Amino acid sequence: MAVKDSICVLDWRYGSEELRELFYPDNIIQRYIVVEKALIKGLAEAGLIPKRCVEQIEECVKNVKASEVYELEKKMGHDIAALAYILGERCGECGKYVHLGATSYDIVDTAWALIFRDALKLVKAKLKSIINKLLELSYKYMDLVMVGRTHGQHALPITLGFKLANYVYELTRSYERICDLERRVILGKMSGAVGTMAAWKGKGLTIELKTLEYLGLNPHKITTQVAPRDGFAELVSVLAILGSQLDRLALEVRELSRPEIGELYEAVERVGSSTMPHKRNPVTAERISGLAKILRSLVVTALENIVLMHERDLTNSSSERIMLPHVFLVIDQMLEDTIFLLDHLGVDDNAIKRNLELSRGLILTEAVMVKLVEKGVHRHIAHKKLVELSRKAVTEGKTLKQVLLEDEFILRYLSREEIEELMDPAKYLGSYKALIERTRSYVEETLAKC
Repeated sequence: MAVKDSICVLDWRYGSEELRELFYPDNIIQRYIVVEKALIKGLAEAGLIPKRCVEQIEECVKNVKASEVYELEKKMGHDIAALAYILGERCGECGKYVHLGATSYDIVDTAWALIFRDALKLVKAKLKSIINKLLELSYKYMDLVMVGRTHGQHALPITLGFKLANYVYELTRSYERICDLERRVILGKMSGAVGTMAAWKGKGLTIELKTLEYLGLNPHKITTQVAPRDGFAELVSVLAILGSQLDRLALEVRELSRPEIGELYEAVERVGSSTMPHKRNPVTAERISGLAKILRSLVVTALENIVLMHERDLTNSSSERIMLPHVFLVIDQMLEDTIFLLDHLGVDDNAIKRNLELSRGLILTEAVMVKLVEKGVHRHIAHKKLVELSRKAVTEGKTLKQVLLEDEFILRYLSREEIEELMDPAKYLGSYKALIERTRSYVEETLAKC
């Protein structure tokens, strides 16, 4: 679609074409038709209509365009009724059985299940790619020591590989959530006007079984006129959680790419500013963070749609027409951007080393405290002493090592050789390798299951 033909950026700017196609009007109408054909098969299998109608309907529903349906909807005020009228008129004698006993949302909700199934398959494939790329990077930089930060302040030494493995773990949890929600959300709904199957004269369960079997779907256990909207809310929430995790990763890249830090950056040749030629902006990461705001805002809409009156009202319909395509296309763009970001992630080893030394050894105060406790000092006394020496180092412009070597209390417990060894950040990394390995095992187990 050309830019001038649309006011929605999802039509041309954000989201991949393969996912966008799932939400084009013609595809949605075709999914409705697939469900109507499946219902004809179910009615025939239950003995309510002639079996010859299955083949006849299969032929006569071909080449129905969305434009026809929506043109008739303008007159009728109902899209599924318009489709049922078109098919009824086009299918001759068997046309009288089209949509028999069904309600509109038997068709709509079951069609959504088919679309969700295809859309989540694409989402999972891209998420799996991101997880594997991050895992590869976490091994590549497993031993690259850097400063860990809490509250925006230098904390303890970690490695870049350890940092990235945390994102591997979080994103794999989202992959697992998607697999779990598929069991609750990708379900068919075929139960009539208020969910009792009354029009099918006691054969409703057979019709439901055969209809959904044809579509490869399991049924909801019980419904009103619509499938319960908690499933839609779960879907949107899970995708928003995933989006927020991608946002967190993007924010990390943005923060670490600031000139005064400079540890990570987007290694892309692009114009950074229309007026400042020197700039190298993290625009891919910023777009990920910007789109995450949209995802999170749509969770409220999804939660509001759970609250429908009696056996249903129509307040969910209009918002879902907007919400569902937007949720998928936004997360799709974020996944595409994250893949691009990881493929073009620059790492500045020199900046990492410079920042590691910036606090002049203060990030190792915990290591000294633990060593003092080993030597018999009470932890709280050791802690108080190191607070005092840390402040002294900052005030006097000295390294932690210097103030330790000048302090009589410290030298009473630690030798010069022990202090020297304690000042090596590479020796205070704990079980980082084992933790990365444990994460890798979790990834392999999770991806193998779904």
